[in-house]
Amino acid sequence: MTSRDSDSSNSPDPLGSLATGQRSLGDPSVRFPLWPPLTAGCPVTSTDTVSYPVEVDYAYDQVPADLFTSAPRHSYGHDRWAPVLPPLHAPGLGEGGTPLVAFGDGLWIKDESRNPTWSHKDRINRVTVSAAVGAGAEGIVVASSGNHGASAAAYAARAGLRCAVLTSVDTPPAVDAFLRAYGAVVLPVPVDARWPLLRRIVERFGYHPVSNVTPTHTGHAFGPEGYKTLAYEIHAELGVPGAVFLPTGYGELLFGVWKGFADLVRIGVTDRVPRFYSCEPAAGGPLAAALRDGVPATEVPVGETAAYAISSSVGGYRGVVAVRESGGAALLVTDAEMVAARDELARGGLWPELSAAAGLAGYRQLGPAAVEGPVVCVSTSSGFKDRDLLDGAGSVELDPADWAEVERRVGA
Repeated sequence: MTSRDSDSSNSPDPLGSLATGQRSLGDPSVRFPLWPPLTAGCPVTSTDTVSYPVEVDYAYDQVPADLFTSAPRHSYGHDRWAPVLPPLHAPGLGEGGTPLVAFGDGLWIKDESRNPTWSHKDRINRVTVSAAVGAGAEGIVVASSGNHGASAAAYAARAGLRCAVLTSVDTPPAVDAFLRAYGAVVLPVPVDARWPLLRRIVERFGYHPVSNVTPTHTGHAFGPEGYKTLAYEIHAELGVPGAVFLPTGYGELLFGVWKGFADLVRIGVTDRVPRFYSCEPAAGGPLAAALRDGVPATEVPVGETAAYAISSSVGGYRGVVAVRESGGAALLVTDAEMVAARDELARGGLWPELSAAAGLAGYRQLGPAAVEGPVVCVSTSSGFKDRDLLDGAGSVELDPADWAEVERRVGA
């Protein structure tokens, strides 16, 4: 297989991207060409215990002056931001452009459930599937029991690529429906077997991995770049908020949104970034542990939590960078706090997945007095994605002539 861009890294990208190469987060002086995308972290700075991610660099001095001022209030699709994204070889599905909903007292909810597959993962998969197309791969492989797999399957189908999803037997009903509708090959396997099998599929079939393959999380080099568009959209509507609270598992979303604001500073659009607060399930919290212990990444035991989408035993260095560089903090939220936040959002007309409510749970835990200026909580996905969606489903038919019961229920 050959990369479409392997011989043209120094020439203008026909898709409008100003991406110039990849560099290690462990040591920014360690640089690599843009192609092929590094999917297993930095081969130079990583060690047996810590895998350092790489990020994409750009010719920032060539970014059009009006890129962040000329868009309509709601503009859909990554193509709008092509100069500051990796080359978009795969067609889009109208990802992004999600609403920023006022929630009272300077609080705003960025509702990512309005994306094509009802989650923030569409922002990352437009970019990673584009990398697969650009690298000449026939298919992609992803390890996921939730939003990431559903989204990857959609973008692979859109691009005409095969897709293998390594998932679990308790995949949420909505996610399973997405996967099968898009024609993905669904392989339910034990959690511990996912990553060895993923690596074997990559080696045997040449599929492009769009999820993590390293001991501590690095993920796809291009992936978090797609999350930068969240920052661009927030800035277009609100300017720079005082703080951003995000549900956090591996920390890719956290890093991507932070980098988006850091891009705006580097380009000269603004002079500061918000404080970033990671919100992990209290049952685990590898990012909070890494920051507490002063290490690049670590592994922790994980207890029971219904927030399956962000339950993780290992973290990655990206999250450490975002929290540390922004002056924010790592918060641990309980299932009870997430349930309360989910119910609060639902009372306001927004219905998130339990994991998606972690950002608001973290903000409520910290309290408004701790943050100056507007606050944005990112709600990452739809309530249809929860595993317990069908628990207690169904209703007993009511006799309309039983007015006493009607009156009791309506009055309650």
